[in-house]
Amino acid sequence: RRLMARAALFLGPGQPFQHVSIPTPEPRGREILVRVTCCTLCGSDLHTHAGRRQEPTPSILGHEIGGRIEAFGPDAARWDASGTPAELGTRITWSVAVGCGSCFFCLHELPQKCQRPHKYGHSCATGPYALSGGLADYLLLVPGTSWFVIPDQLTDSVAVPANCATATVASILRQAGTISGQTVLVVGAGTLGATACAMVQSLGAQWVLASDPILSNRERARAFGATHALAPGPETVEAVALLTQGRGVDLVLELAGKWDSVQSSLKLVRTGGTVILAGTVSPTPMVPIDPEQLVRRMLTIRGVHNYHPLDLRTALDFLAGPGQSLPFASLVSARYALSDVEVAFQHAHSSGGTRIAVVPEFTPE
Repeated sequence: RRLMARAALFLGPGQPFQHVSIPTPEPRGREILVRVTCCTLCGSDLHTHAGRRQEPTPSILGHEIGGRIEAFGPDAARWDASGTPAELGTRITWSVAVGCGSCFFCLHELPQKCQRPHKYGHSCATGPYALSGGLADYLLLVPGTSWFVIPDQLTDSVAVPANCATATVASILRQAGTISGQTVLVVGAGTLGATACAMVQSLGAQWVLASDPILSNRERARAFGATHALAPGPETVEAVALLTQGRGVDLVLELAGKWDSVQSSLKLVRTGGTVILAGTVSPTPMVPIDPEQLVRRMLTIRGVHNYHPLDLRTALDFLAGPGQSLPFASLVSARYALSDVEVAFQHAHSSGGTRIAVVPEFTPE
């Protein structure tokens, strides 16, 4: 008897989710059927839900996902992308984007920018891979997906956001250059920013400054390793000047995704420093840039979007290692059943920088 998967279909901004039942497919070839145990709502899910970014519809949203292996296709590997053995019931998570492996970008180590990608939580819920988002009981992993066994010591609340937030920070820091001994400014202290503070601290930064307008976010940043938690504007400017003798910080990680914070990031970095922009995943006003200043100050500006699958391995290793001493579980502030997805999104839009989880088998008290 075929399993039936409950799913919450997203039909478009302003429209209620449609609750449907979809027959689960028998995995073929290298496919793997996964029973979803947890899906956390990412900022990009909220942008799509609110209409700030466009995705195909109908779709099953949710790409920060964890689950247990329900069935292997006949040719599917019984080990993850790093060689760890797996069996039925093993908890796993996987890379958001699956590259084709043969286009220009895949061949140049940018599989997340594949010309023919499959993206979990971002695909139309039709055809053989209709079950492709986390807001459902089951999901089918397509061939070529990089999946990883979740370490036993990590709860779903800690491991599932690694699928996007922690792996994205790992990607940012892989491309940031030397961190040890540096002064780093993290702009935006939501889930991504708190994670960045923790990982930057673990890499030996001398000073970790977090700038955010929300007091609770600043307090959280301190709990995750920030040496200074600051309000944007004069407070941040003065702290940067004091700590760097007026030079500016070595590295800015702009994670807030707002035009004014991008502009201030360019002012607060030192000559020869680096600004990494990773928060702008929906349209914002243009930011004026003086090319002469870029040249004279010898600045490096880099955009980072998504991550290489190996960054997810780094993220899980960090959470199971140095991250264990930090309150990562607190980054998920509430859990809802799949039947309460409308309420979950309402809560997520006002959650103040924490994740909201949708747990298919969760039963509210």
